[in-house]
Amino acid sequence: MSRKVFFDVDPGCDDAVMLAMALGHDAVDVVGISTVCGNTTVENTTRNAHGILELGGYDVPVARGCARPLVDDLDTAEWIHGENGIKGELPETDRETRAIHGADAIIEAAREHGDALTIAAVGPLPNLALALAKEPQLPDLVDEIYLMGGAAMTTGNVTPMAEANFHNDPAAASRVLQDAAPKMVGLDVTNRATVAPEFVASCREAGGVRATVAEWLDYRPDSGTYPTAEAPAIHDAAVVADIVDDAVLTFEEYYIAVDTSGGPSHGAVICDEHGVTDNDPTGQVAVDIDVARYRDILETGVRAYAE
Repeated sequence: MSRKVFFDVDPGCDDAVMLAMALGHDAVDVVGISTVCGNTTVENTTRNAHGILELGGYDVPVARGCARPLVDDLDTAEWIHGENGIKGELPETDRETRAIHGADAIIEAAREHGDALTIAAVGPLPNLALALAKEPQLPDLVDEIYLMGGAAMTTGNVTPMAEANFHNDPAAASRVLQDAAPKMVGLDVTNRATVAPEFVASCREAGGVRATVAEWLDYRPDSGTYPTAEAPAIHDAAVVADIVDDAVLTFEEYYIAVDTSGGPSHGAVICDEHGVTDNDPTGQVAVDIDVARYRDILETGVRAYAE
């Protein structure tokens, strides 16, 4: 049976790969998408989401969400992801965006699908934070809530301590960690969520849709942030891989919070790794990844998306 998943995204190249593998994989039923500012503006992320669906020939409702973080200024990353936030050519489309806010689309999906639904939020978190404020019972309505963000027991990728999604909107990330009891998939594992260079090359050589996917897969060859020089890490895709096969990631429960102080650790995750406080766990933290399983699921989904 496939799992119903609602995605909150800011595409972005790694979001695009994740959506492609989810749309193409038989084990995932994508029931809705909300867009948020992050890798680029929400106007661009919404247009990119429609383009990703059009390119693969899929019909999924898209709702536009927050255009800025709850508190902080928006800091986009076109310098990494490309002009308008994504590399490769996306088709023009006249698909219509839903007339409700992304936060309301999350709540609507939760009420419609209940505990058959998994929410996967892989960008900054203002949409999910607003949804939790409007519907405090959201975590109880759904099966699981996954986040791609944070760095619990490792260093950051936009500051020495903070990961990009959490750093973009620490206030929203703080609210979600307080209220959602999420599964946090952070840099502790996603730095190892690499794609085989041979697969990237095969997509590029195949041409057509796969050539565009190759642009997404190889989106930061000059950034110096690969775990190994030849292997791009597709951070968001680790979430979908674990939704498909829960043996991909290993989770441990910890007390986790987010620094919203505005200081040098702004947006960083505070993880009570050694139990030095009396605080109860607030979420599950991914601490290990089966890279071979991850790669197999990614490649299976992408191949089907790009057929």
